[in-house]
Amino acid sequence: MSPPVLALIGAAVLLLGWAGLSYNRFALQREMIDNSWSTIDTELRRRYDLIPNLVATVKGYAAHERATLEAVIEARSQAVAATGAPDEQASAENVLVDGLKQLFAVAEAYPDLKADRHFLELQRELAATENRIQAARRIFNGNVRDLNRRVEQVPSNLVARLGGFGRAEYFQIDAAAAAVPSTTP
Repeated sequence: MSPPVLALIGAAVLLLGWAGLSYNRFALQREMIDNSWSTIDTELRRRYDLIPNLVATVKGYAAHERATLEAVIEARSQAVAATGAPDEQASAENVLVDGLKQLFAVAEAYPDLKADRHFLELQRELAATENRIQAARRIFNGNVRDLNRRVEQVPSNLVARLGGFGRAEYFQIDAAAAAVPSTTP
């Protein structure tokens, strides 16, 4: 074989090797996004499990705040039922965060409730869970950012199109941690 033919074969092998490596990197990034979403989902479920106990505790002290308590339970139910894309989940989560803000605003009006040991423990657990949700969200969004950059950049965008890799959605929610008052005096 002549040198130009060998050079073409060599270039083709290098190009196919690069395309294969690029495809594998896209697959790895998709897996990292799925894994980080699973972490977010775990923390959201932990929050969902805390809310009924929190509402029950508040109800014991502020039974006439029924509308607020029912709104939080309804928002929780909608958030639990949301299993779609991150933007759909974020919409339901933002409604829940607003409900939690209202719940803690109600709790501020009841000094006995704010001093209740069980309420304070639930509040601490919720604050810790909110911090874990925000940390997991940052990791997820970082993974999404990295994938989206590669999907848009030349030449990896060619592999993305051929391999069926598209942009991923960020998970943007309000910081519910800001809604949870500090439990330290």
